[in-house]
Amino acid sequence: MPSFNKDLVNQLKELLTTTSNILITTHYNPDGDALGSSLGLYHYLHLKGYSAKILVPNEYPDFLGWMPGNSDMTVYSKNQSEGDALIDWAEVIFCLDYNAIQRVNLFSDKLINAKGVKVLVDHHLQPEPQFDYMFSMIETSSTSELVYDLICALGDQDIIEKNIAMCLYVGIMTDTGSFSFACNLPHTYEVVAELVRRGVDTEQVHRLVYDTYSEQRMRLLGHCLSEKLTVVKDCATAYIWLSKDDMKKFKVQPGDTEGIVNYALSIKGISFAALFTEKPDKVRISFRSKGNFSVNDFSRNHFNGGGHRNAAGGETRLKMNETIELFTSLLPQYKAGLQSAAHQSSFLQP
Repeated sequence: MPSFNKDLVNQLKELLTTTSNILITTHYNPDGDALGSSLGLYHYLHLKGYSAKILVPNEYPDFLGWMPGNSDMTVYSKNQSEGDALIDWAEVIFCLDYNAIQRVNLFSDKLINAKGVKVLVDHHLQPEPQFDYMFSMIETSSTSELVYDLICALGDQDIIEKNIAMCLYVGIMTDTGSFSFACNLPHTYEVVAELVRRGVDTEQVHRLVYDTYSEQRMRLLGHCLSEKLTVVKDCATAYIWLSKDDMKKFKVQPGDTEGIVNYALSIKGISFAALFTEKPDKVRISFRSKGNFSVNDFSRNHFNGGGHRNAAGGETRLKMNETIELFTSLLPQYKAGLQSAAHQSSFLQP
């Protein structure tokens, strides 16, 4: 189990003994780990007798809408006044799965100025010093795994029940691509084994998350692979781009583009992949990589973003064609590293 600072854990324990109102927040465009960790913590806090609420910035994918406690969450983009009231109400604010307050987007200014004590629980690189307590472990698979470890550090492993376990399992499963990356430490599997003991049906959860695609989402995937995929073989790179017209044609809903970038990365000889999605005022980018090539550094240096070594996001205010031109113009300077990463990923390392 990760070794949290004992003094910090004790300080959190003391804080929680004098607290009643707790708010849990996630990043903008919450994914499976953001929601799984938040709902897992929410159920734990309710078992402990706290008045806990969850505030998410905007809507999330339908395939995550079945999770226990989902209907209790407040979506800020739908109810700003209620969201603002929750921030004012909170004595403690848990900040889950993001490393900078700006990542909540819609209520970042309100959150920065909130009176509540801010507690970060996150696994992203380079957390910013905007929080009062920081439980940050970048080597951990997911924030959901960290929430499990934090519950244990607080001495409450024995009260973890099925709803907590199921939500945390969703977070670990989705943030590791069904245990295909970012999960090479034995502890992750020890946590998963314990969650299964607490009642998680792994086959059912996998089916609920991954086997509920709409027809339009499947057609969108086919369109991406047949019409919008470009391979830059000498730089071991592949990318997919979606225009506003594409998004409209396939009636793209939140979460419909989730995982598409991984198809580009799965091509033999490719170590770097990107998905460009055109929004009304910007282009959003998802980056994925294999081996030692850091898309966190690449995105921070060139596309106003960041994340993990092998999974990151970014954006530009350029037009789509200008964004892709910028991206492809950068590849030659990384060519040697990309080719090396592709080579390394093709062979078992000693």
